[in-house]
Parts: sequence; structure tokens; C-alpha cells
Amino acid sequence: MAGHDNIPTLAEQVSRVPTQPGCYLWKDAKGDVIYVGKAKNLRARMRQYVTLQDERQKIPLMMQLVASFDYIVVETEHEALVLERNLIGQYHPYFNVDLKDDKSYPFIAITKGDLYPAIKYTRERHKPGTRYFGPYTDSRAARETIDTLRKVIPICSASCAEWRRCRRTIESHKGEEDIVNMICAQNGRPCFDYHVGRGPGACVGAISPADYAKNVKRVERFLSGHRKDVVDELTSEMTDAAEALDFERAARVKRRLEVIRGLDDRQQVVFPSSVDIDVIGFYREETISAACVFVVREGRTVRTCEFILDKGLDVDEEELQSGFLKRYYDETADIPAEVNLSVELEDAVGVVCNHIIDLFNFIRQAHRERSCHLHRPQRGEKHRLLDMASKNARHALMRYMMRTGYADDRTNQALLELESALALPSPPLRIECFDISTLHGTFTVASMVVFTNGRADKSQYRRFKIQAELDEANDFVSMSEVLGRRYAPERMADERFGSRPDLLVVDGGKPQLTAAIKQLEALGLDIPVCGLAKADEEVFVPWDETPVVLPTGSASLYLIKQVRDESHRFAITFHRELRDKAMTVSVLDDVPGVGPTRKRALMRHFGSMKRLRAASEQEIAKVRGIPADVAKAVHEALVAWNAERAEAAAGHSDS
Repeated sequence: MAGHDNIPTLAEQVSRVPTQPGCYLWKDAKGDVIYVGKAKNLRARMRQYVTLQDERQKIPLMMQLVASFDYIVVETEHEALVLERNLIGQYHPYFNVDLKDDKSYPFIAITKGDLYPAIKYTRERHKPGTRYFGPYTDSRAARETIDTLRKVIPICSASCAEWRRCRRTIESHKGEEDIVNMICAQNGRPCFDYHVGRGPGACVGAISPADYAKNVKRVERFLSGHRKDVVDELTSEMTDAAEALDFERAARVKRRLEVIRGLDDRQQVVFPSSVDIDVIGFYREETISAACVFVVREGRTVRTCEFILDKGLDVDEEELQSGFLKRYYDETADIPAEVNLSVELEDAVGVVCNHIIDLFNFIRQAHRERSCHLHRPQRGEKHRLLDMASKNARHALMRYMMRTGYADDRTNQALLELESALALPSPPLRIECFDISTLHGTFTVASMVVFTNGRADKSQYRRFKIQAELDEANDFVSMSEVLGRRYAPERMADERFGSRPDLLVVDGGKPQLTAAIKQLEALGLDIPVCGLAKADEEVFVPWDETPVVLPTGSASLYLIKQVRDESHRFAITFHRELRDKAMTVSVLDDVPGVGPTRKRALMRHFGSMKRLRAASEQEIAKVRGIPADVAKAVHEALVAWNAERAEAAAGHSDS
């Protein structure tokens, strides 16, 4: 584009975009849509991308890939919101937060466009003249809810053949709604549900449209979680029937009330007060995450829903959660008074806040009697429930990864990406990683961890005590020694150490990598090697001064970081074991009056140094053969040692 003066730049093209509401689609050089967004003012919003005024971390990277764009103008912000959701579902752009799994969630629907609306189970969500409730966890939960409802409130089922016959009859008599009961009575026939008392009898004109509409309202309030209203109405109806000596009708209403109360007994009571909230917990892995929604109505958890998202730690948490909110609340009509999250989206900067504000402005317009706000609970029952939702989100993600083989696919992808990025002759099926841990040159140790086929192979782990005399921390000397010992001819011939690695990773930057290269050259070995620096997650390679930068969120970066972190953990664990063992042995040796016999008596009595360190002076004095003055000296020595240990841990530095 730069080579043709007659072709306008991207910024010039954006300057000609209209200022109306709409959706914009950023495209790469291949013409693929990589991001979809909405805006009140298309030109102003798109200019923020071109000038990099958007503060989100992904925007500079995304704009490097953008070669062109499209936009669609709409009339209102709500139309833009709905269109954005449909476009994301159509194109699945890489930089958008999108639902990953293609599972369609069950809903309960009311056919509002009919004179006698019916209830039905469905996986559709956008049919005109229909109100949807849900989504539900699974089909069984939705079907059980419908069954319970029809026991409590007489309403027709959309699957009933006689209801469909009744609807066709009514449609053929347009303009005769005032005599619809008579028409249905003459032309219809009773369905089975009407015979057993579960159907309202619309098929035979046994109920007027006005009375039927009251039942529909009750069903909608029930599905919205407002069961108390339904209970109060039914209680009043039962009382009126009893006062009118209509005991048969009173008994029927009583049985319906018992069904509702039985359902309530099975529900978990969450709050002592009647609150309507949605609690949404998230769990994130590197490039995938899950969301779990607890729907609480009138203080009870009425259902839970789980979703898989195609973004994880590779996007900001605020962006992940706001993207999910837009998708979820565009699909459900059940809007609570409060939404609980783990982040303060209302205080987030830029577009995140604007999107959420736009969303809930629409919610307030669509549900005139409701006001909805975002809240981050810090303590109490809401915070506990948020933690529970997050744990359920984690379990949902683990189930999804197991069910789909996601982890295996990611591992294979990671190995192939490492092969390409590091110019390896083949995928690194065996990766060995080394790390050094020390405290100012003392208790210096090294760890070797092994990943086989992308997974930790703990049977191959090894740890080394550095034998070189060091006055201070020296990673160069330590790394040279451990590699010399690991790759010595006798060790390479030892089957217990496994086979030759396809990739050697050292924890650190250029100094550690240089030490590894020199040692391998001295041994006459040609093993691919790289260094991973902690600061910027840069991968240093022998053939280039410029580090290799693996893409953020890529499977390869996640794998090599996992290898590095495991090596770091293994080294620190061994270092602390040696340090603590040395300190615990010496602390009793330096106490006056404590010889081998009394040391054995103390250890026999308390069982471990941990219990001895936690013991009081009086408890130590109770040990047979330990005088009071010796007990006091032991206790003082242990207190001083505990303080020294805490100070050392605070100032601990490891490489």
C-alpha cells in the first residue's frame, strides 16, 4: 500500500467512515476477519485503533495484522449490540472473546405470539414472538422444570397435538376472538393432559383467553425466579375456594402449593434475604477459560450454567469478563438486579467500561422495571458463592479439555511451534531443563527436569549438589559443572538418565546460555540449546543476538514456561531441604548441656524438629533427662534460629 501514492492509507480510509452507530470488522491481508466491534460513533471508535489510543495490550499487535476493514451502519445501539454478537458467532475472529464450544444450551420458551401461549423445550433463541428463559445446565434440568411448572400452573404444551389443532382453528377465525371459547368447544377435542388435570382445557374452550393470560404471567414470574408471587396467589386462591366451600378446587390448589414447596426444599438456600443476583465465576488457562453462572432468585440458587471461552491468560481479565457479559445477557431475558464478578468492570478504563454501560443501558430500556448493576463482593455470602462459582468453572474447563482432547492437541501444537521457532531438526519430544538455586553461594544446588512428549516425566528428574567452592552466587560456574556431570560419557551411557534430549533449556539469559554452549562444546556434543529469561519471557538462541519472542498465548510459550517453572520449583525445593537440614542439625549442637543422649531424648519425645521448634519452654522441660536450665537454653536457641530462618527466607535470592 505504501508503494502506491493513489491508494489511501488506513488512517485516511477511517477518516471517511460515517459517524453513525454500527459494527466494524478489521481484516488481515488474506481478507479474514480478525476482530469485530461495535460503536456509537464508528469513525471516532475506529480512529482510536488506528492511532493506538485504545489502551488494551492486544491492540498494537492486532493493528500490525490489519490490512483492511468493513463496517455496517445500523439505527440504534441495541441493533449494533445484537449485530456484533451475530458477527462474532459467524466469523469467530481471533482477537474477540468468543464461546468456544458449539454446544447449544437448552432454553424454556413461551410462544407469546399465540392467543393461548404454550410452553416448550427448545435450543433455539431468536424466534420472533417467543420469550426465552435460561439457558439451563442440561436438557434434563429444563424438562424437569417444565414438568414441575405444568403441575403447578395449568398451561398448554407446544408439543400437544390438540393445542396445535386449536391454534390452527383460531388462526382460521381471525377477528372472532370474542367467541373463541365457543369455536374451540365446537371444533376441538380434549387432550390427555386436560383429562388428568394438567391442561387448562384451551383445546375445548374450557378457559377464557383472559384467565389463560393470568396463568401465563404466573409461569413467566416463576421462570424468572419470583416464586413467592406465585405462592402468594395460589395461597389466596386456595383460601377463597375454601371460603366458598369449593373444597375440590381448594384441594387442587393445595397440591400445587405442595409441589412448589417440595421444589424449594431441594434448592440450596443461599441468602437469608430475598435477592436476585447472578454470580459469575471464571477460571483461566493460557489460551482457554471457562465461566460458571449461578442464577440466584429470591435468595435461592435456581440453576447454574457453564460456558467455555476461547481466550484465557492471553487477554486482560476485564476484557474476558466484559466480553462474556455482552454475549450472555444478549441471549437471556432473565436479567437480575445485580451481577457479581471478581473484577471492577465499572472502574475499568476505555472501551471495557463503555461496552458494559451500553449493555446495561439496553437492559434497563428493555426491562423498564429493572435496574441492574455490577458488583465485586469482598466478603460474606456473596464472596463465598463467587469462589464456589470459580471452582465450578475450573471443573467445567477440566471436563471440556478431557472430553475434547484439548490438552493433547495443544501439546502437539506446542512441539511443532518450538520446532519451527527454534529451528530444530525435529519436534522436541524430550526436553531437559536445568536451574540453579543458591543463597549467596551457599547450599548451591541444581535441578534437571524432563518433559517427554510435552508432559512432565518425574521419574527422569535429577538433582545435583554443586561441588565447586563458591564465595558468592555464580550461575556460570554452577551451570558448567552440572552440565558437565549430566552429559559426561558415563552418564550418557547410563540408561537411568534416559536418552539424549531433543532440546536443552537453561533457566536464564545470555550468561547461562553461554555457559551451557561452552560446556557442550567441551564435551563434543551437538545438542540444541536455548535459554529462557524470566523478565520478558524471551528465548535466547546460540545463532542470533536477538532473542526469539514466542507469541503471547501461544502453545509453545506456555509449554516452555511450564518446563522452566517446574525446574525452578524442583531446584528451590532441594535447596531449602539442604538448608533446613543443616540448620536443624547445628542448632542443637551449639546448645550448652545438650549432647548426643539429650538430643536423642528430645527427638524421641517430639518426633520431629518441626514439633520441637513449636514447643514451649515448659513442654521441653517435661522431657525426661532435660533439666529446666537446659530446656530454657534449648528454647532460646530455637527461637533465635526460627528468627534467623525467617530473615533468610525473606532475603533469599535464587537464580
